[in-house]
Amino acid sequence: MTATDKHQRYYRGHRVILTMALCFFVIGTLHAFLAPRKAKKRPVDNKVYLLHADELRYDMAGPNPDAQIAKGHVAFKHQGAFLSCDSAYFYQGSNSVKAFGHVRFRQGDTLSLTCTRAWYDGEGQMMEARNNVVLKHRKQTLYTDSLNYDRLYEYAYFFNGGKLVDGKSQLSADWGEYHTETRLAKFNYDVQLRTPKNQVSTDTLYYDTRKSRAHVVGQYTSAKGHGKVGPSIIKGENGTITTENAYFNTQNDQAEMFGRSTVVNGPKTITGDTLYYDSKSGNNRGLGNVVFVDNENKNTLTCGEVVYNEHTGMGFATKDALVKDYSQKDTLFMHADTMRIETFNINTDSVYRKVHCYPHMRAFRLDVQAICDSLVFNSQDSCMTMYRDPIVWNGTRQLLGEVIKVYMNDSTIREAHVLGQALSVEAMPDSVHYNQVASHDMFAYFQDGVIRRSDAIGNVKSVYFPVDDKDTTLIGLNYMETDTMRMYLTPERKLHHIWTNKVKATLYPMTQIPPMKLKLESFAWFDALRPVDKDDVFHWRGKAKGTELKSIERHAAPLQQLTL
Repeated sequence: MTATDKHQRYYRGHRVILTMALCFFVIGTLHAFLAPRKAKKRPVDNKVYLLHADELRYDMAGPNPDAQIAKGHVAFKHQGAFLSCDSAYFYQGSNSVKAFGHVRFRQGDTLSLTCTRAWYDGEGQMMEARNNVVLKHRKQTLYTDSLNYDRLYEYAYFFNGGKLVDGKSQLSADWGEYHTETRLAKFNYDVQLRTPKNQVSTDTLYYDTRKSRAHVVGQYTSAKGHGKVGPSIIKGENGTITTENAYFNTQNDQAEMFGRSTVVNGPKTITGDTLYYDSKSGNNRGLGNVVFVDNENKNTLTCGEVVYNEHTGMGFATKDALVKDYSQKDTLFMHADTMRIETFNINTDSVYRKVHCYPHMRAFRLDVQAICDSLVFNSQDSCMTMYRDPIVWNGTRQLLGEVIKVYMNDSTIREAHVLGQALSVEAMPDSVHYNQVASHDMFAYFQDGVIRRSDAIGNVKSVYFPVDDKDTTLIGLNYMETDTMRMYLTPERKLHHIWTNKVKATLYPMTQIPPMKLKLESFAWFDALRPVDKDDVFHWRGKAKGTELKSIERHAAPLQQLTL
């Protein structure tokens, strides 16, 4: 044998082995795919027995020569199940029955079926029920006109419309199946689930009758499959949910929604990657890119997580929480690490709320910007209070103090209070000189959202640069000290006149200004901390160490001692 022959023989041998291995692999794969579902073990006795009939005969010349014709109180038995009817064709050879009139099938104490006519195959343990079919299993009842019941695999399915009644809940669909062992049901095409409080519309729904829990999957086609295709719909007393993946409990109104589901409640809408709702406890939770829209009050909230209890009115938002208020001409953007809401006297005429934003609050609007460590808004008096080194900017003006209170009419500023170490700074057009007012407290009053009067009270010090109306050059520096100063402004925010009491003032020409008089002792300019746009509210920049407001210890009231 030559080397070439040996090589070809070796090659053919390996090819045969490879071919055999592939054959075994294919056979194994087909076996895995074609393996039947697990069925109940067949009993030894598989015969259908005729128990009773008022009349029994053969008709060898008729259309059913192989059948025994049974009439009057007909009853059959097969593997523990009983079948009764008015009349029947009994095919003893094929172990099957055609039943007519008042057909009733009973299996154990938990399952019964009634219909007008049926075909029962004892070999395959399959029953085909037609016309006015009613299947009862434990506490559930299924109504349809065409139903097949497979005893071997313990499930029933309908394909021409049906309705499942589970307590006070009703579920209808064009096609569906129900497993009697697991008590799980699946419904397809124009599925409608109605509960005392909700209605679900979808094209695919899984239902666990033991837990009364529905799983809504995919989309819904309106107009009985001929209309517009959109997300599945859950309508309830408190709003409407659109989703393509949600779990819903028909007994306790609990819902779990995934995949960018949306809940609409009147003018309010919430959308999130994951939403949880519990009607009994009132707990609501949203996770993942949550968007809350309030069209009535014209604001939105976006965040990574939000929790709210509708019974108590308590909740919070965190993870890049951002509020957008578009009730005014320009949109206000406000961010804080955490936003928390409290509701008082809920469900009464005296209800009011408090919103807490902390820490690292930053806000931006084209005409106003602000930062502080924490903020509280009280709807009872429409007051927004800023704590711990608050700063507010308006154009070229900067305002700061220990606490800043802003009172609103709807979303329009009515008045503002700066309490403790108040300082107002305005940058002049040359960006070198600054108008400044420092006092213990300051009060500003607005008309139609425009400041018209400002009061400085307590140890007032002022640096002001008058401007020549002809060429807008600076005339000099007016330094003033007083106990109270009131400034009136025009609708264009220009100074109209000033009123003071017991004033001490000096006017320095521009060439004779002492360097120490250019700025007040408490002067500070924090323009670098100012939010520059809506995205900058997420980037916290606090005051540098040493530039924070000094902690001033307040004098306590003297203690009074009573002599006995």
